Amino acid sequence: MQKTRSSFTGKIGFVLAAAGSAVGLGNLWRFPYLAAQYGGGIFLLVYVILALTFGFALMCAETSIGRKTGLSVVGAYKALDKRFSFIGYLAALVPVIILPYYSVIGGWVIKYLYTFVSGQAGLACADNFFSDFISQPAEPIGWFLLYIGATAVIVLMGVEKGVEKVSKFMMPVLIIIAIFIAGYSLFLPGAIDGVKYYFTPDFSRFSITTVLAAMGQLFYSMSLAMGIMITYGSYMKKDVNLSSSVKQIEFFDTGIAFLAGLMIIPAVFSFSGGDSSALNQGPGLMFVTLPKVFDSMPAGTFIGIAFFVLVLFAALTSSISLMETVVSIIQDKFKLNRKITCVIVFAGSIILGLPSCLGYGMWSAIKILGMQFLDFFDFISNSVLMPIVAFLTCIFVGYIIKPQTLIDEIELNGKFKQKTLFKVVIKYVAPVCIVLILLSSILSAAGIIKI
Repeated sequence: MQKTRSSFTGKIGFVLAAAGSAVGLGNLWRFPYLAAQYGGGIFLLVYVILALTFGFALMCAETSIGRKTGLSVVGAYKALDKRFSFIGYLAALVPVIILPYYSVIGGWVIKYLYTFVSGQAGLACADNFFSDFISQPAEPIGWFLLYIGATAVIVLMGVEKGVEKVSKFMMPVLIIIAIFIAGYSLFLPGAIDGVKYYFTPDFSRFSITTVLAAMGQLFYSMSLAMGIMITYGSYMKKDVNLSSSVKQIEFFDTGIAFLAGLMIIPAVFSFSGGDSSALNQGPGLMFVTLPKVFDSMPAGTFIGIAFFVLVLFAALTSSISLMETVVSIIQDKFKLNRKITCVIVFAGSIILGLPSCLGYGMWSAIKILGMQFLDFFDFISNSVLMPIVAFLTCIFVGYIIKPQTLIDEIELNGKFKQKTLFKVVIKYVAPVCIVLILLSSILSAAGIIKI
């Protein structure tokens, strides 16, 4: 006899868990440096418009696919049309690839939190602290194991007692810390110039690359095209209003990204004397530039601790959703119990994560397409697979099962006021935009264009 599928207790549990999935490292370091790189206010404006249209339609589609079928991503596409079950398998690959390397970065976050808590914040300011740490053979593996172990324990506890309970605690704390640090940053000397840069749209900086960068960030930030929203949708009760839940998830996700920019951009402007190029550090922003910024602040050690607690919570809520998605896929496919499945996913993630741990040290000479392991896994998952899955999903919903199939599911709890927008975006706007994202990502990686 098949067991009843796990579910969230209600709307709040679903929204906080899904928002926790969406709010991750992409919001806290990637969004601020992209905003700085692409003109501050104009990037922020483009991102918000895309989130309310493009992001809303795709998230509604994925969540309603999950709730309609009551299955994880592989089974969901198969249940709707067996011919297109391959989309589910492609989508399933994304969290399998992301979870291990994401957990390696999560381990780095714990290392920095430990460094600040233990009173060694001054060490983290050294130019070579980060590079020396990630090039070591053993220490990064230890922090990686601690992080992936914590993620596995929470997922092992189940949907309601683990994923939902932890999200209900972490998300409010995360928001409070973000508001506190953002408020503190605003009162730093020279911070007001950063605020003006961040808030004021400079339309002379608008270009197609701004739109593509904002759209790429949308995928990265909102957990789209990786099976997570389908999985979480499958845990969603039928009496929960789906469209309003998606709006609330977007509000949380965009709000945290906005606060991250407000935390980091004014602070870096203050630290650098108004030089916005200090923000264009990519991944180095969090681990190289920001420790120096905190060191220059009054009460910088305390702010650094608060920041890395914030980042750790954001990272954990995302890695929990990644692991839960993989666990759900395996459970649905092979009918295994949760404990055995969690052990399998935990062990597999360790094996797949080791190359990313060692890729900057012992295995630094080994490169794939000119990239180190972590960078390659990030490129394949975020820049190639996710756009392909999103494109195929739009074609599947728009022309195979037809948008009305999902609109009927969404309207179980009231009228779907944005259904015209949903149809237009899914059938016409999103497929074209996604192809442009995919092409630009590949051409950028090949060095043909610079995005």
